Amino acid sequence: MNVFDRYAPAVQDFIYRHGWESLRAIQVAAGDAIFNTDSNVLLSAATASGKTEAAFFPIISEFIEDPPASVGALYIAPLKALINDQFYRLTELCEETGIAVWHWHGDVGSSHKTKLLKNPSGILQITPESLEALLIRKHAMIPKLFGDLRYVVIDEIHSLMRGDRGGQTICQIQRLSRLAGVEPRRIGLSATVGDPEAACRYLSAGSARSAVAPKIEAKGTTWRISVEHFYVQGPQASEDAEDEKIDAAPVIAEATDRAPENADPGMGYIFEHTKGKKCLVFVNSREECEAVTTSLRSYCEKNGEPDRFMIHHGNLSASYRETAEDVMKDDERLMTTVTTATLELGIDIGRLERAFQIDAPFTVSSFLQRLGRTGRRGEPPEMWFVVREDPPQMRAMFPQAVPWKLIQAIALIQLYLEERFVEPPRLGRLPFSLLYHQTMSTLASCAELTPSALASRVLPLGPFSNISGEDYKTLLRHLVETDHIQKTDEGTLIVGLAGERVVNSFKFYAVFQENEEFTVRCDSEEIGTIVMPPPAGEKIALAGRVWLVEEIDRKRRLVYCSPVRGNVPAYFGDCAGDIHTKILERMKGVLAEDKVYPYLMKNAVCRLEKARGTAKNAGILTEPLVCLGGDMWCLFPWLGSYAFLALERFLKIKCGERLGIKALEPSRPYFLQFRMKASADEFRRVIAEEASKDFDPLDLVYPKEVPVFEKYDEFVPDELIRKGFARGVLDVEGMKKRIFEIAEK
Repeated sequence: MNVFDRYAPAVQDFIYRHGWESLRAIQVAAGDAIFNTDSNVLLSAATASGKTEAAFFPIISEFIEDPPASVGALYIAPLKALINDQFYRLTELCEETGIAVWHWHGDVGSSHKTKLLKNPSGILQITPESLEALLIRKHAMIPKLFGDLRYVVIDEIHSLMRGDRGGQTICQIQRLSRLAGVEPRRIGLSATVGDPEAACRYLSAGSARSAVAPKIEAKGTTWRISVEHFYVQGPQASEDAEDEKIDAAPVIAEATDRAPENADPGMGYIFEHTKGKKCLVFVNSREECEAVTTSLRSYCEKNGEPDRFMIHHGNLSASYRETAEDVMKDDERLMTTVTTATLELGIDIGRLERAFQIDAPFTVSSFLQRLGRTGRRGEPPEMWFVVREDPPQMRAMFPQAVPWKLIQAIALIQLYLEERFVEPPRLGRLPFSLLYHQTMSTLASCAELTPSALASRVLPLGPFSNISGEDYKTLLRHLVETDHIQKTDEGTLIVGLAGERVVNSFKFYAVFQENEEFTVRCDSEEIGTIVMPPPAGEKIALAGRVWLVEEIDRKRRLVYCSPVRGNVPAYFGDCAGDIHTKILERMKGVLAEDKVYPYLMKNAVCRLEKARGTAKNAGILTEPLVCLGGDMWCLFPWLGSYAFLALERFLKIKCGERLGIKALEPSRPYFLQFRMKASADEFRRVIAEEASKDFDPLDLVYPKEVPVFEKYDEFVPDELIRKGFARGVLDVEGMKKRIFEIAEK
């Protein structure tokens, strides 16, 4: 019997109504794996390939034949917007089956949640944060809610695999399964899994089942990609090329429009090429999102045009975000939304014609996700990179003259085209912050446990497989000393007074880092949130507009404001990038080769040509250590973020005194500048000798340093924080490998 014949009649009718003439490859593969095995299943296929239906067609067919006695399928997604989008899709799919579809997150009304609690059934869609709240606040109801849970579907699984939020999700599945007495199958969905074996290990962590990843033959896809470069002022690279007689390689792309007079050329380029189209403009931070939106809206105002730009990021109120999502789904309204990663994941926003990317994203995965927002209605995916930089100063040091973001954008594209490379999950970490969180969550939900009972519930959770019993004892002793946990006269453990202040906050449910935020209001309208509000009378940027601060209520964390005209920068807290070593190595290849990339446009071709010449003349492609003059040196290690960070510390701590290194200034993860008395030969000899020694990664943590990275690190004993950073964050092995390569030069 083929997969279609195994579907329930209601599912077959749904397929007929939508005019599908055949099942897609992902749906056939998923049906075979779900119907014919008892394994966990990883489904990886291109965006808009039908992964959601591929997973739920078999699940719904099973539920029609054998209805679950509780919630039968739990769908976990990283974004509220994704849940809202999928809620309507699954509701349509299930409307004639009698299977209920529920959604549960912070923006869902209490009446909807109450109905689920009274009649748990069907499919529940939820975020990791809301699931955490459910496990704590509705602990006694978990058996009733999930006593017949058969499937857990994790959407956009790649977005969870590289941090604590993914570990939290696995912990939640295990805890819920234990409480409800079930062993549900796990189904992971993603468009960008680069290492299926590692992803399967993540998906099945703590599960009695192994995972299968059906191979799906992908059809050849045409991409429309262009990369253009702009100096924010002055003559452009192609104009310089004409003066310097640089022969630009042929370009298969549209010609560059001239930006409006007196405009930032890159912003003017985006403004012109979004006109009359539905587009997304991706940026890498919320600050940039605000600045770009404000700039593009000012061009509308100057030209006397209606505002055609919207904004979407995590600090905006739900009403602002949902308005942008609704407008983008309306094919008649040709608007452009400037966004961060909040619209990167699988929300279907209709007939999107074009995506822009300002500078380069940090990962190949993000590039593919953002590109995949387009091309959903039969058109090829289309992305235009817009790389901007200040014109190089005549007296600037050589490293600052390299267009790193342009080179990074090319490297991301080439890595996928040539190798189909996507970043693998980060396994082998020591997630002590998450360990604190899950310890407190477990204790809060159970009220009282013996130390051994607590350890037996927490340590077996998948993400903690590398954490020893001794380390857990160290954590528990510290939490008792700091009153996060209290020991009763009977020797049991309960949440202490300090712990209650943490656990009882709604912010406890999330494991990702949050800044202390203030809610911004204008009259009765909530605009969004900001960090560190300025004094009354100052201006702030939010939702792509400028507001005058009139009053700050610090006790209630409210900012009251009124709209004004003008332009000010926004600030939402630091945003760090995680760049893989493969990307840096490919960046070196971009500078070293003479290859012509057909997606480069005129300015980008000329800027790359100049950068290649500069790199070759400086010798950085054959010699990673370059003298900038006198005792000033620059090292180009071509290492990703965590190996680069290890190298930076290695040079200071292990080699600094022997080599006389001073004033070391990193430009992570591209290069390190420093002053050094030693020669290049002595540098190579010393770093190889020091790397050959058997040293503990803890040696690379500075004395008295407590490198707090994750949200709950501040509550973890210093010795564990140092250990987790040294052995779980710093890539010492990757650093050593590169050191020996440098030494052989």
